[in-house]
Amino acid sequence: MCGIAGIVNLRGNPVEPAEIERLRGLIAHRGPFGEGSWFNGRRNLAFGHRRLAVIDPTEGGRQPMTSGDGRHVIVYNGEIYNFLELRRELETKGATFRSQSDTEVILAAWQAWGEDMLPRFNGEWALAIYDTTTDELFLARDHFGIKPLHYALSSERFVFASEQRALARSGLIDATIDVDVVRRLLLDPFGIEGSERSLFQQVRRLQGGHCMWLRNGRVALRRWWRTVDRLPDVPRDEADRVTRFRELFHDAVALRMRSDVPIGTCLSGGFDSSAVICAMSSHEKAGMGPRDSTAWRHAFVATFPGASNDERPMAEEAAAWAEVKPTFLEIGRSDALTDIDRILDDNDDVYISLPSAAWLIYRELRRQNVTVSLDGHGADELMGAYMQEGQSAAFRIRNAAAALTSRLPLAQRGVDLLRAQMIRRQGHYFLRGGLGAMPAPLPLVAEDDELPRHWGALNRRLYRMFHSTTLPTILRNFDRLSMAHGIEVRMPFMDWRLVTYTMALPETSKLADGRTKVVARQAMENLMPESIRTARRKVGFNSPMPEWLNGPLAGWTSELLARKVPAFADLVDETSLREAVARLTARQGWDWESVGRVWPYLNMKWMLARYA
Repeated sequence: MCGIAGIVNLRGNPVEPAEIERLRGLIAHRGPFGEGSWFNGRRNLAFGHRRLAVIDPTEGGRQPMTSGDGRHVIVYNGEIYNFLELRRELETKGATFRSQSDTEVILAAWQAWGEDMLPRFNGEWALAIYDTTTDELFLARDHFGIKPLHYALSSERFVFASEQRALARSGLIDATIDVDVVRRLLLDPFGIEGSERSLFQQVRRLQGGHCMWLRNGRVALRRWWRTVDRLPDVPRDEADRVTRFRELFHDAVALRMRSDVPIGTCLSGGFDSSAVICAMSSHEKAGMGPRDSTAWRHAFVATFPGASNDERPMAEEAAAWAEVKPTFLEIGRSDALTDIDRILDDNDDVYISLPSAAWLIYRELRRQNVTVSLDGHGADELMGAYMQEGQSAAFRIRNAAAALTSRLPLAQRGVDLLRAQMIRRQGHYFLRGGLGAMPAPLPLVAEDDELPRHWGALNRRLYRMFHSTTLPTILRNFDRLSMAHGIEVRMPFMDWRLVTYTMALPETSKLADGRTKVVARQAMENLMPESIRTARRKVGFNSPMPEWLNGPLAGWTSELLARKVPAFADLVDETSLREAVARLTARQGWDWESVGRVWPYLNMKWMLARYA
């Protein structure tokens, strides 16, 4: 993984070296192992790159990289895990290679197949390829938007980068805040990342599964991947379904163990991360493949002594099963304020909690020179880990929302109104203008996909959570928090083959008798600790926010609320917000529900203080 950036001056004037150097410098944390720039012949286009060297860490893998014939130039952030297979196929077509990198394989694939190369890739990526002959620029993002790509287009220039804050601070764009997005984030923090909009009016997000061309100063977007169009036939027999899931999952893990540097995992003790590390152990016992990292026995465990979300005993059990000696990182009250400004800045957006735990654990990987982490992200949204049933108003509202699409704006507006009314009854609604001034929902990727008619509410809900709402937000967070320390995160559960197969399974393979991830749990029988495989407890990987807000964060929160930030005051009833926070703190009443509703306001005020 790396950081990528580019500038195209649309009026033909040359890009100043200092401009691309500054933009490249703003993403330096994403690539601590090297940097590079490239200019086209007229010098009105420049690429910048910061390198995180994982595959072929020699100079042969350096970027920006030019094709052998000099026609195409690439900057790329990501990994193509099946690059060895693609390389062999391309060699039969006459391609020759100078390096051992997957980047060069992408260039050869582009020259052989053009845009049709994208569905052939098994990986995660954001890339830009420039054609020196046609003066055209192509950009693309992976199937599910695991790796980020932001851009801004004006009459003067087109600029892109791996992070929105790099564009906002580059001096190359208008960094005016998008008030509609701010309001939407405060009502629904999971309703933005799946859209093309960002916190800044001029910055757009290339959505997951999309590609784009820049030709003659104009942008043309195309969605190249739609999961529902790729659903395979699944076995009728449940035992065969389980066998196929096991094969796909283990192959997904095996592919993601390809690395020329040490790899490990962040182990929580829950089912997902435990399944990953146990599958890594199984792969080694079955026989490692070419380019697999033998230095994989690194497990990093964040523990929260005395907090409700501590899973250390389960993590110890999973590590022992995999015959790995874990590294434990204790996160306690004293860490509530540790590097808080940097963590909020590195997260680069607004979320429902302070993501210190993830930031701190990835920092520990960097300190121990483990560059890659195989993590369990995506499994929850793929197979229904969160509570999916219930009779409360919150459940009914969520279930109703899952059945709607942006083709039904009035109905979606009604769902928003119900959500806002519920939040207001809880005392957590602080937007000025009341319910009548609620922000409209934004169109989200995949929410208009025509799903199979036989699908029930659960499969429809999971499809939307995976593509449009919950998972895109989580992917953004973990990209920023890991890459803040130059750590690459790989996600076996998000292998496109496993995703399409699992999406096609009946709901009983995901949720049955109150147990989630049914097919995965059956597939891992005898391959991981039984107590973890069958556990019903679900604990999110979060900082212990209720304990922190009831204690060490109280002073910081009070100081933040006392600051004058006009852009925030224009949007939020600060008096009501301060009173609500004071009540919660005074009675030690912070819980996960109030944290999720109120923290986005605190996070947003911090952001607006920095940018507005």
